[in-house]
Amino acid sequence: MGNPNPQIAIVTDDPGWHGEQLTTALSRHGLNSRYLSLTECQLMFDDSDQWVRLPGFEQKLPLGIFVRGVPGGTLEQVIFRLDVLHVLVDLGVVVYNSPRAIERTVDKAMTSFLLKQSGLPTPSTWIFESPEQARMICQQEFDKGHRLVLKPLFGSQGIGIHLIDSNSGLIHDEKFAGLYYLQSFVERGGTDWFDIRVFVIDGKAQSAMLRRGISWITNRARGARCEPLPLDTRLCELAESAARAVNADYAGVDLIPDAAGQLQVIEVNGVPAWWGLQSVTEFNIATKLIDHFVRRIGETHALTVQS
Repeated sequence: MGNPNPQIAIVTDDPGWHGEQLTTALSRHGLNSRYLSLTECQLMFDDSDQWVRLPGFEQKLPLGIFVRGVPGGTLEQVIFRLDVLHVLVDLGVVVYNSPRAIERTVDKAMTSFLLKQSGLPTPSTWIFESPEQARMICQQEFDKGHRLVLKPLFGSQGIGIHLIDSNSGLIHDEKFAGLYYLQSFVERGGTDWFDIRVFVIDGKAQSAMLRRGISWITNRARGARCEPLPLDTRLCELAESAARAVNADYAGVDLIPDAAGQLQVIEVNGVPAWWGLQSVTEFNIATKLIDHFVRRIGETHALTVQS
């Protein structure tokens, strides 16, 4: 990534396979790129004409930024890193996904609100700081024979989530930072643990897979097996509506069928990985992503980009 004249920044602290896929797809459009960590970026609102400084882009800001990940940190650090992306958008740089979409999807409470507001089927969810209120909701749902999932507000790959019932009661976990995000557990009527990931690009569902887990947590990072899944009308409608609800250019939408076979939208990921999905998809996902990204750049900058 030592190109002296990069035009595209790929925001990531761990390029790996995904970074290689993206740089290859960009090169087919005649676009040079380099990896960029948000931890190295600076905002300088002084008398200079360079308010945002990105390593490798000292002479000119990139045409576009593909966000593969926003590194964790303190609340102040995460807000600052998103501020960098917001400033770049205001300065005319195409940021993909937009910082607004990333904020909406990384925050499970906001995602749940937007899904519910859009009328999409999604499990009942309760969020509050009060442990007394949390215990009350738990008792209310346990009395109905329901189980609940306790999740950190920010998190991914199934890390830090708990399945709770009348036997376990409410679990207190320091990862939750004094906040309780409780969601109805989608009962599937058996022990065949799986969920569905649909990849949406430019408003259209492109590919889907079934992730079959060894436990109720069905993330690939937790050992789930990826299987191809044909897209049907209902799956496309739900996934596309979910991506539209958070205003994402691209998204990984997770769904689970309940015991009656009705699909429930569980999460929308605004910075989804696709290594597992690529293994069961015939076309190159990075190519489709970059094709859309480049179109966005062309529309924004009114440039003719090599196709």
